[in-house]
Amino acid sequence: MNDTWIILGATSSMARAMARKLAERGDGLILAGRDMDDMKRTAADCTARGARFAEAMRLDARKPETFAPIIKRASGEDGMISAAVFIGSMPEQGEIDADPALIDGTVADSFTGPARFLQMLAPEIEARGGGTVVGVGSVAGDRGRIGNYVYGAAKAGFHTYLSGLRNRLTRSGGHAVTVKPGFVDTAMTWGLDGMFLVASPEKVADDILKAVARKRNVIYTPFFWRYIMLIIRAIPEAVFKKLSV
Repeated sequence: MNDTWIILGATSSMARAMARKLAERGDGLILAGRDMDDMKRTAADCTARGARFAEAMRLDARKPETFAPIIKRASGEDGMISAAVFIGSMPEQGEIDADPALIDGTVADSFTGPARFLQMLAPEIEARGGGTVVGVGSVAGDRGRIGNYVYGAAKAGFHTYLSGLRNRLTRSGGHAVTVKPGFVDTAMTWGLDGMFLVASPEKVADDILKAVARKRNVIYTPFFWRYIMLIIRAIPEAVFKKLSV
């Protein structure tokens, strides 16, 4: 029996790329997000590619009442349940400086909403003795940078949550993979200044599925971001606070 995968934030280009690859191996898919028309198109595409089933369901990270119906739908399937989290929002730091209320939504989208969903899903994964959580964070969570430190703080919190969840799920046969992408060609990054070494969503999806198969704990994608962030983390704070990175 193939897994049932819940894809949170299924309208993102990375999520669509991963959903297509899961469909081609015959997994079942619950595509969760806010744009139902977009997700229904993806569901039809995934069905044509061989998905055991593909269904769109509404989810809003800021509305926890949308979480339980998705988990209930997944729990009705036999076999393992896995989840991949692609949710996040990244207003420009200047917009947040002008309107600090934007912090609430950024944190809900990028950390607290996904964490609450996974906390609700964890008992189902444990009861079945397996399954994988893929949490897509960001290299921005490795160090607070002047250009996006609110978004980075939310992702840093999500990284820490995933570390604890991984520790928990391991005890019952489950696993959690933390994914830290660098620059990816997505709607979120379109038009941003300073973009370089931009990866395709398909490349990220391939790296994620390899990490799931190998039960990796934390990956950077593309791989060279591990070394870029190693250098950035090593810069002394006295120097770093004077840089515009």
